[in-house]
Amino acid sequence: MEVEPKVELIDFTENPERNVATAARLCYSKKGAVQLNQEMSQKEVENLVKKVMQMGHTSTLEHTYFFFHVRCSRVTSHQIVRQRIGTSYSQRSQRYVTEDDFSYITPPKIKKNKKAYQIYKEKMAELEKTYLELIELGIPKEDARFILPTIKTNIVISYNARSLIHFIRLRTCNRAQWEIRSIANQMLKEVKKVAPVIFENAGPPCEMDGECPEGDLSCGKIDQIKERENK
Repeated sequence: MEVEPKVELIDFTENPERNVATAARLCYSKKGAVQLNQEMSQKEVENLVKKVMQMGHTSTLEHTYFFFHVRCSRVTSHQIVRQRIGTSYSQRSQRYVTEDDFSYITPPKIKKNKKAYQIYKEKMAELEKTYLELIELGIPKEDARFILPTIKTNIVISYNARSLIHFIRLRTCNRAQWEIRSIANQMLKEVKKVAPVIFENAGPPCEMDGECPEGDLSCGKIDQIKERENK
């Protein structure tokens, strides 16, 4: 079965921006955290979070967490789990779970090519059949999975806000691989609903910093941004 990459925000820190503001205020106050948390108005919270973001005092962002369910290919899950600081992962095991639904992700460039798309689907069907035949022959799932392509997987991920902004910064760049870019953009869309001030300016380096670190490999978006700023 063909599926698309998908992100769901399952849970998050209650009042994430108030947590950030409380942590920031505590560093310069004689009052306790509970009192500070209760006393601040929503406007004070928003202003303080904006100040924290502008000044780069982002350690206070580590007091908020966002818990996602992600459906993606194992190609992309291997990329995602490279980021370890401030991040936790749990992924469905192919040792214990039979891949009998055999869902897979299709790259857009394959889908756009009619002949390539047909070949791709046929090979996926063949591999599914072979995998299930091996299991019927008594081969353990942990060994039968060696025949599998990089099909769909399910993974849950927890980020603190600081780590998530870093992930979004790297993976919303147009130079990032298409599937992980889709995942990052979906995450950004979801967290903006619950923490709009924290993630107001989150995005690729060209949008966050006004510069592109890709050099000659730049997609050209930075030039468009500078052109808009100069008008």
